[in-house]
Amino acid sequence: QLQLVESGGSLVQPGGSVRLSCAASGFRLDAYAVAWFRQAPGKEREGVSCLGSTGSSTQYADSVKGRFTISRDNEKVYLEMNRLKPEDTAVYFCAVGSIYIVQATCDPREYAYWGKGTLVNVSS
Repeated sequence: QLQLVESGGSLVQPGGSVRLSCAASGFRLDAYAVAWFRQAPGKEREGVSCLGSTGSSTQYADSVKGRFTISRDNEKVYLEMNRLKPEDTAVYFCAVGSIYIVQATCDPREYAYWGKGTLVNVSS
């Protein structure tokens, strides 16, 4: 069973940057669709940054375009978050889909494996 563990969440001031990591123990991630979702208090989970299985297709939520970047290597998925805003405060989850998701999608139904999340709190 694939297990995902997120790290890097923290308290950061508005305008600051955070890099999240997601590790998959004993599993190569470089051929799979991966994504980052977030859930703020009282809100539904939303996909913020998604990467297709070949690595050539990305999808970003409008609210994070130009500020967030998703990437991966053999073992980890990353989310680089810049120019953070208070409305970015949420628990961030990484997710892994299948090798057949070439075109990036942020539909949560396409992802079978999920981490437990890491909290990013943007506040002064």
